[in-house]
Amino acid sequence: MHKDKFSIKSIPGWVYTLIIFGFLYLTGLHTEAIGQVQRALLATGIIQPTLKPQNENTAPINVNAPTVEPFSESVFQDFLLQDLNGNVIKFSTLKNKVIFLNIWATWCPPCVAEMPGIQGLYDKMKGNKNIAFVMLSVDEGGIAKVKKFIAKKDYTFPVYMPAGSVPAMFQTQTIPTTFILDKNGKIATRHDGMADYDTKKVQDYLNSLAR
Repeated sequence: MHKDKFSIKSIPGWVYTLIIFGFLYLTGLHTEAIGQVQRALLATGIIQPTLKPQNENTAPINVNAPTVEPFSESVFQDFLLQDLNGNVIKFSTLKNKVIFLNIWATWCPPCVAEMPGIQGLYDKMKGNKNIAFVMLSVDEGGIAKVKKFIAKKDYTFPVYMPAGSVPAMFQTQTIPTTFILDKNGKIATRHDGMADYDTKKVQDYLNSLAR
């Protein structure tokens, strides 16, 4: 009687898959791995942000997004942000500027996927003093975790964390979520989920709002 010899070839494929995903999860690399796959999807150009036409006065920004609350002056007065150096600033310092506000987290694969595109957009728009970027992290791990992530990726766009409660008009059940505010502080458009923002269409949109 011959005993069956163990062979690596006899191991089912699903076991290898489970081991790989287990390793990625335990090492924290699963977010980056999934983000890379989603980044490849963004590179196809099929996922574009929802941009509300300038001649529309109605509010259907994204048919899948919840109703946006009317703008309140108190948003600018009461909303506090903390930068990665621990400095607390008032959202009101950005008043009268077009604001690109992206809500994200380090553990969110689609957030990781769209960030290179946002960096590309920021690089092209940072010369316009009438446009401000707010990359608002909702990580619960604190500034150190976010700061380490940003440094590792060499991102240079302005990153903040809430230094208090987030206004209702910016609260969302989906991340990433991106808001673009006009110079009057009203939400010009909103996009839930990841998108490719490093496009001429988005650049032109921001420039048109900043005039």
